[in-house]
Amino acid sequence: MILNKHQHVKLWLLMVAAVIIWTIGTGFIHNLSATSEETYEGLKIFSDVIELIEKEYVDEVETKELIQNAIQGMVQSLDPHSSLLPPEAFEDLQIDTKGKFTGIGIHITMQDGFVTVISPIEDTPAHRAGIKARDKIIKVDGKPTKDLRQAVNMMRGPKGTKVVVTILREGVKKPIDFELIRDVIPIVSVKSIILKPGYGYIRVSQFAGNTTTELEKALNGIQPSEEPLKGLILDLRDNGGGLLNQAIKVADIFLEDGKILSIEGRNKKNTKVFQATPDQIKRDYPMVVLINGGSASASEIVAGALQDQKRALIIGTTSFGKGSVQTVETLRDGSGLKLTIARYFTPSGRSIQAKGIEPDIVLKHRRIDIEDLQGEEEGLIKEKDLENHLEAEPDQENKNERDSGEKKPNMDDASSRIGPLKLEVLQSDNQIMHALEILTSYEIFKSLNS
Repeated sequence: MILNKHQHVKLWLLMVAAVIIWTIGTGFIHNLSATSEETYEGLKIFSDVIELIEKEYVDEVETKELIQNAIQGMVQSLDPHSSLLPPEAFEDLQIDTKGKFTGIGIHITMQDGFVTVISPIEDTPAHRAGIKARDKIIKVDGKPTKDLRQAVNMMRGPKGTKVVVTILREGVKKPIDFELIRDVIPIVSVKSIILKPGYGYIRVSQFAGNTTTELEKALNGIQPSEEPLKGLILDLRDNGGGLLNQAIKVADIFLEDGKILSIEGRNKKNTKVFQATPDQIKRDYPMVVLINGGSASASEIVAGALQDQKRALIIGTTSFGKGSVQTVETLRDGSGLKLTIARYFTPSGRSIQAKGIEPDIVLKHRRIDIEDLQGEEEGLIKEKDLENHLEAEPDQENKNERDSGEKKPNMDDASSRIGPLKLEVLQSDNQIMHALEILTSYEIFKSLNS
């Protein structure tokens, strides 16, 4: 008997269904359950739909593409951070955490059907041109953007080539065209500078594979050999996250013992507790950590650990609120399945999913030399704004929210972004200067009590 193309597809799908049910029946449940029957019926309907599309749809379609899109839709319906990564996207993900790429330098997501900017990467073409958080990218080189993967591919390209990005911006009636020149976007995640003798400033822009090593080098560079630091500002603003293991290692640099993080998944292998370990170098100087609505995931892990362990004072505005953990499994065709496997909890048992880390002192960002800027913090995208976001789990051990009911001081109104790491720029940043004042005041009060 010779089967045609449609029969081959349908037979293949039904064989997959049969294998799934046999596996469930022999390996896990022994008896055919209602769930597996529903799965079998669902796969039969799926094969019927594929066959109808192939026969009746107005244009000819590729079966492989249909199936891949169906899988993508299934995975993306789970939550905003789960997705199927085709081989080229999987390769891009590995590049983004390990090396460098050429493009314009922005973090993007899908929101309300638009490719939307989470934040520009500092000191890149997009940042220098003035592209902002919440800008909606509607066209690249005059072509409409339909999804993230397409938008990324259109914006990346050889160094020195021109690309025109068209955006919609809240409060602006007409679309804005940005003509940008693509450049190498290096994965330099740590920058540092001495603000004044004894007081250091370190900015971590993302958590890549070399972040911990870069941070240790930065700390050695700003700490005088003859005496320890008097205070450190750790800037995690607009840090969209990155690798979980790097977040844990960074927090461990500043903690000697106690819990850093716990993660809880439905599968027991995805339930773990991460503890701090003693370090040969004692770093017990006072710290201030800066966060804002662009601080997400790995940066929230670090801020939450240092806050709960009473190791640092947190200043800024409430963070993004991504309290989930993803893993990427390699599939047989070279693609990757990025899947949410657990929620994480801060040392005190807080789940920050769709809530964020609340700072100890609320202080909105503004340039000190510009008094009348309109605030942007309220417009930043948060986890709770994303479609299909996970709901927060109750805090561990039935603990209440960290907020005891007291209102935190709201120090100022308005917002902007810091650019390249220059002392004169940092000195015009109200959050950095306020953090420095707190650290120097602490040193003064210590001397008064001695």
